[in-house]
Amino acid sequence: MIAYKTKAIKTSGSNLGEVYKSAKKIFNIIEKSTKRQPYLRSAYFKKEKIFFDYFWKHLGQKGPKERFKRLKYFQPALELIKYSRNDPTVKTNPNNKNETLYRFAGSTKLNELFIVQIKEDKKAKKKYFMSCFQVE
Repeated sequence: MIAYKTKAIKTSGSNLGEVYKSAKKIFNIIEKSTKRQPYLRSAYFKKEKIFFDYFWKHLGQKGPKERFKRLKYFQPALELIKYSRNDPTVKTNPNNKNETLYRFAGSTKLNELFIVQIKEDKKAKKKYFMSCFQVE
């Protein structure tokens, strides 16, 4: 898996509140640009829409430390979704055969590696941004 090099750096901040505010600002811009559900168009999926339905729910299930770590990579993750054409690792969800999981590798401007996970619902033919996290 080849990592996509983003021009964005991870969000700076010393606590969850600061990082959450900046991530929400970025998300609000995306949200205002659409009439219904917020989405991004992905270069890899031939400009198909990637929705955010599960991202905030999934993030809410994590503890504060984990949320802080993941939200730092929100901006580079959005850039990766928009512009990356690199092949991800593809895996069928073992819990649900109607879902496919895509994992894209990326690196920030300062060469910090992270993963972006996108879930595809085969029945509804929709794709959802699930999560982004640092590679350790």
